[in-house]
Amino acid sequence: MSAGALGPDEVTSLLAGVDEADREAARAWPGAPATRQPVQVLYVPLDQVRPDTAVRYGTAALRLLEAHAPDGPMLAAACGLDLDVDLADRVHERVTAKLRREPVEDLRCDAEDGYLDRSLDTEVRDVTAAAASVAAAITDGIAPPFVGIRVKSFTDGLARRSVETLDRFVGTLIDLAGELPEGFVVTFPKVVARQHVEAFTGVLAALEDAYGLPARTLRFELQVETTPSVLSPDGRVALRGFRDAADGRLVAAHVGVYDYSAGLGLPPDSQRLDHPALDFARHVLQVTFAGTEVRLSDGSTAMRPADDSTDEVHRVWARHSADVRHSLRHGFVQGWDLHPAHLVSRYSTVFADVLSGLDDALDRLRAWDTGDATGEVMDEPATVRVLERAVQRAVDCGAVTPDEVRRRSGRAVTPRPIAIATAG
Repeated sequence: MSAGALGPDEVTSLLAGVDEADREAARAWPGAPATRQPVQVLYVPLDQVRPDTAVRYGTAALRLLEAHAPDGPMLAAACGLDLDVDLADRVHERVTAKLRREPVEDLRCDAEDGYLDRSLDTEVRDVTAAAASVAAAITDGIAPPFVGIRVKSFTDGLARRSVETLDRFVGTLIDLAGELPEGFVVTFPKVVARQHVEAFTGVLAALEDAYGLPARTLRFELQVETTPSVLSPDGRVALRGFRDAADGRLVAAHVGVYDYSAGLGLPPDSQRLDHPALDFARHVLQVTFAGTEVRLSDGSTAMRPADDSTDEVHRVWARHSADVRHSLRHGFVQGWDLHPAHLVSRYSTVFADVLSGLDDALDRLRAWDTGDATGEVMDEPATVRVLERAVQRAVDCGAVTPDEVRRRSGRAVTPRPIAIATAG
């Protein structure tokens, strides 16, 4: 057998640079974090945040569910979900349990678009009260696993006020709760330039120094709601530069549906989550951040029930569920909610999505683990990883229990930790 025509030194020369390229790729695409991602985030105006906000929203959502969809088939029909009776009842049962146990996964105290035209003195009072409410919820054990604040944009001439509000919120929360919760995150809206991200990153570092926090304790999510946050003036994709400027603090990018669509000049009736123009932004986000620590979230549905009639509540559920399904089809597993009604349609749609394919996923994972080649599908390793993520997401959000997964697949899948991982 031939020893080969290429000598060791020649092979080394030919492969020069490969190792460094691999290291650079690992830095650029470190992989998704092994921590939990919420499936929703509830935005509540700063002056409406109370210690029991999550509980109150859950109670209101549960009342809507019991009053307007007392069984699975009615809930599925109201949301436009094509489910058989058994699956519909299963979804109804899990949504009911979710609204009782953990109605809000992520709470964002909103000091921006949901909180406009307040005086500085009023904002000082409200942000202090909101932070105190979050601290009280943490102490009482009723806070959502993830919580944070959306500050004002740096593009509106209110950068100083934005920083002062964040400073007061963080300081009050630390004073009253003793520390920041593991799932704490700041939302930074309407970015139009890399310099905004650099400045905001510097603000977070300065706050860490001022409050004696470990480096990169303060992390943020970027709201993509302006065209310059997608494409820079030279026509390049701006998003990757924002990640670099964030110095390991950027944990998520959220689509701002209405500001982005308005910025494109779309008429009001076209300013909606499922408009094709928003799909372009989603796809750019996916290509930019796939394989990184930056997670993606979709925006909101700006519709709420005008009254408490079943027809009106069902109308909102149908519209919101359709938007959630659109997000899921595009790989966005998280989205914003603005009203208790949205919690019902959010969890119904997400649970229907994960449960409808769960049995097949668990069977395929068992076949993969046991080396059973008799099944109809010959899965590739990449597909297996997708199946694993789907099962993990189902466990994280409460659609299925670890015991159910273990019985069906033999796998031990437990909820992932809350702490938000960042790039080092």
